[in-house]
Amino acid sequence: MENVFYFLASLTLLCALMVVLSKNPVHSIIFLIITFFTISAHYILLNAQFLAAVNIIVYAGAIMVLFLFVIMFLSVGKNDHDPKASAVTRITGTIAGGLLFIVMFAALKDAHVGTYDAENFNSQIGMVENLGKVLFTKYLLPFELASVLFLVAMVGAVMLGKKETGERHF
Repeated sequence: MENVFYFLASLTLLCALMVVLSKNPVHSIIFLIITFFTISAHYILLNAQFLAAVNIIVYAGAIMVLFLFVIMFLSVGKNDHDPKASAVTRITGTIAGGLLFIVMFAALKDAHVGTYDAENFNSQIGMVENLGKVLFTKYLLPFELASVLFLVAMVGAVMLGKKETGERHF
């Protein structure tokens, strides 16, 4: 079981890195789908089968189709980029990545990894009933805010896709 975890962890990190490093946006989406599948496998290792199924259905399915649609809609793959803007984008991305690394390192430097206690292990922790209880009691406000955010995103997508007569798209 430990070897499976290390294999999945290395595959997840490799595919996540390839999402960022791929030149072709479609290849980035394919690597992101593989990353979502490996994260779902991690959920299965943690005995959270429901989260694994939802991750595959929602993220690897619906969200990736939406990303692919947006990339094709905006024709991002064309090579009409300004080289000067590309250099600025790379510098900005490097700075943002470095700052993210510093923040992650500062947040995790004092983290302690817990040990496995077989006597106190709760096998029902990732099941649907317990997840629903926690989601609709302790995390009700973030759940509702996420639903409002999705509603706003859908309205924005409709407004972007709506084409008025005589209007140019991006």
